[in-house]
Amino acid sequence: MNPSTTQARVIVDELVRNGVRHVVLCPGSRNAPLSFALHQAEQKGLLTVHVRIDERSGGFLALGLAKTGEPAVVTCTSGTAVANLHPAVIEAQLTNVPLIALTADRPVELYRTGSSQTINQHDVLGIPTLHMPEGAGEAVTRSLICRAVATDGPSHVNVPFRPPLTPSDDQWPSSDRGAWTETDRTFTVETRPSTLPARTLVLLGDDRPERLLKASRLGWPVIAEPTAPGGLRHGSLLLNAGLPEHLRPDAVLVVGRVTLSRGQQTLLGAAPIVHAVGDQAQWPDVPFTATRASTWLPEPAALDGEWLQAWQSAVKSVSVAVDDLLDAAPWPTGLHVARDLVQAMPSGSLLFVGSSNPIRDVDFASERRSDVVVHANRGAAGIDGSVSTAIGLAWQHEGPAYALMGDLTFLHDSNGLLADRLPDLTIVVLNDDGGGIFSLLEQGAPEYGGSFERIFGTPHGTDLTALCAGYRIPHSTVDGQEEFRSAIASPKGLQVVEVQAKRDELRALHQRLKATVSNVFTR
Repeated sequence: MNPSTTQARVIVDELVRNGVRHVVLCPGSRNAPLSFALHQAEQKGLLTVHVRIDERSGGFLALGLAKTGEPAVVTCTSGTAVANLHPAVIEAQLTNVPLIALTADRPVELYRTGSSQTINQHDVLGIPTLHMPEGAGEAVTRSLICRAVATDGPSHVNVPFRPPLTPSDDQWPSSDRGAWTETDRTFTVETRPSTLPARTLVLLGDDRPERLLKASRLGWPVIAEPTAPGGLRHGSLLLNAGLPEHLRPDAVLVVGRVTLSRGQQTLLGAAPIVHAVGDQAQWPDVPFTATRASTWLPEPAALDGEWLQAWQSAVKSVSVAVDDLLDAAPWPTGLHVARDLVQAMPSGSLLFVGSSNPIRDVDFASERRSDVVVHANRGAAGIDGSVSTAIGLAWQHEGPAYALMGDLTFLHDSNGLLADRLPDLTIVVLNDDGGGIFSLLEQGAPEYGGSFERIFGTPHGTDLTALCAGYRIPHSTVDGQEEFRSAIASPKGLQVVEVQAKRDELRALHQRLKATVSNVFTR
């Protein structure tokens, strides 16, 4: 079966599974894969197809069908056919009607070539476009259709199709899920309260504080990114090292955007049930692994006390092992500095954490303190503007304020120090003279050593003492653990505390850290 036919059938199957019962079809060439799949679904009695030769009329017919509150779809070919849906989409947007515009497109390389019926269809309808990748796998395809159905008001799904555009058979598969289905996982938007199994693990990321707080109190084990409340210490390390069988959950509840740990993505790909919770405008299923999605929190059907105790015991054992490893390793590394900073901050402190290694160091090594509020720029997860963001937070916070960031992050926004008024803020800079994060990624492997420093490590050799002096900002360089604790003990005015570290042993330390966690369960 060709890729266009396969993808079109999955799209239609997912629309049916999510309750779509009426589709308006405006005939064309590029949307032929959808036309065939819709016809086959109608022959099976799965939905009703309304054929209209004019896209403008087709759009308004779908609008009328959707005014009952049940989503309806209008589909058309590429080019100006799409633009003719705009009036109906405008009306749907202003009246919050669940109209889904499902538009076919040409492959992206044909843009700006003068190819027939090829225009830029991205956001052409005045609403954000869900871009369906050409030939996307089943998980991505189903998740994007779920998102379109769940959106308040109208949505636009744009799908590029590549020839051949006709199927090799004309029969809707006889199986319930379709012969093209590669997985037993289903993707459902929950419209009414439901429950999750007793052995459910909660992952917390970026989301509304009140929802995160409620999710952290459901009673299940919680692994929270540093900016979320609660969470088990070293929870992300447990995921990265690989959960032992007795700790594996029957379901995972994801609240908000979880983007920090690769171990999270591995867990989500393997869990039988993944329930994602977040706002519809920011779809909560970042890795496209959700089997359910909703804007509200499900309730626990029950709690498995024995399993909860196993998690608590595992966390205690891992905490002891990690602390022993770090105590034996030469100070400083980013892991040491993150652990010591969070431990030493007075109650009521604020901490802003820079992207790349610092946020991960806090995640891996630090204790979870309910009396400290943690912020980070995790929306786009960039390093830009971090000094200025930390200064803005410090102005608004009544209490001690700290920031932890790497040297490249600090240098990227050093002009943030150029200000007429500055708050009480201690900026801790872990200076390993370059991009330490890359040491831990694939490009940091020994086989790429010949090019690493030139294009990834990028040592800069900047004298931070001189730089801070130019801005007339107090600066100190600390060499030992006790000196570091003393430097951050009394935050007064804006000061920079620099800790110089080396990158050459960073990869090996993290490998030992992962092995240490794994060994806790194999002794």
